[in-house]
Amino acid sequence: MAGMLTLGALGLGLSVDAFAAAVGKGAAIGQPKLRDALRIGIVFGAFEALMPALGWVIGKAVATWFAQYGGWIAFALLVGVGGHMMWEAWHGDLAEGHDDDEKTKSGGMLGVALTAVATSIDALAVGVSLAVMGVPLLAACIVIGAVTTVIATGGVMLGKHAGLWLGRYAEIAGGAVLILIGAAIPIQQLLVKG
Repeated sequence: MAGMLTLGALGLGLSVDAFAAAVGKGAAIGQPKLRDALRIGIVFGAFEALMPALGWVIGKAVATWFAQYGGWIAFALLVGVGGHMMWEAWHGDLAEGHDDDEKTKSGGMLGVALTAVATSIDALAVGVSLAVMGVPLLAACIVIGAVTTVIATGGVMLGKHAGLWLGRYAEIAGGAVLILIGAAIPIQQLLVKG
């Protein structure tokens, strides 16, 4: 039981940045339906579940390199995606009619997938740790993916309501949160080394 609670807490911790990005996506869509929110949540959850498995598999081979450069990769992806979200929110017209299905199926889903990759980079490093600690990989991936799916789906629906009141500012705030999360990664690494 304690193992599942620990994995659940790990899933919550890993899903925080996915939640922030999902709020921004919900605001950008405008009026997402539950199926759209669930689709976006599943994409976030799938990447969050796959990254620990990938970290598990490649962790031992590249542990030294990843420990040195992984934070900078996550930093670049999060700042890039967050900056793009902010630019798109500032220069796009959220007041235009949104075709929810079209926005989430076409280029919108590519953007969701790229954001999901960026927000799940930290789970790659967690996969390396899980391998070292001997935690059952399948259970960890299922719990982390399920928690992130629920959290991100909720984030999209929250963004739907935030979008009604805040419009583009909700997506700008989501992008800013991603940039702050990305900026915190190298700062944490420098503090640990110092």
